[in-house]
Amino acid sequence: MIVEYIRYRIPDHERRIAFEKACDAAAEQLDLAPQCLGYELTRGVEEPDRYTLRVGWASVEDHEQGFRGGPYFRAYLAELRPYLGDIEDVGQYEPTSVLSRRRF
Repeated sequence: MIVEYIRYRIPDHERRIAFEKACDAAAEQLDLAPQCLGYELTRGVEEPDRYTLRVGWASVEDHEQGFRGGPYFRAYLAELRPYLGDIEDVGQYEPTSVLSRRRF
């Protein structure tokens, strides 16, 4: 399993509202994609213009070839395309042995 983190900075309040709606619509495509293991969008408490989208993928290949090459990626990207310029950082990470026993 890998985890993709996409960090956004969206200063305008009205744009943030639209962004959250776009993420909700894009999430429908993630739900349909068998390669996606789950996702979560979080918003900064101290800095509400900052968001992190966390997406779990079965593997790098499932993400990059399976999802991006599959039938759900175009609709997913269409929803988030207006916010591509707001991305500050994106990367794929693999879990380590340091893991909480609690779920949150």
